[in-house]
Amino acid sequence: MARECNIDARGKFVRLLGGTFSLAFGLVLATLLLLGILTTNWLTISSVIGLFFGGALGIYEGRSGWCVARAMGIWTPI
Repeated sequence: MARECNIDARGKFVRLLGGTFSLAFGLVLATLLLLGILTTNWLTISSVIGLFFGGALGIYEGRSGWCVARAMGIWTPI
């Protein structure tokens, strides 16, 4: 299903950049968890999962030009 582009080039760039940083930080946290440097609890695990999913969504939005929040009628400044 093709979606109509609802963000401009600047919005795409910001979402791609944010998604990339989110995925990278999630990878760093996951590595610290696996090495035992961070304590394993529900908060750290849910943070890693949230960073991965949020980063993936940001990259998808940046590549496709389609923002979920704008599609729901929420105004975003970028």
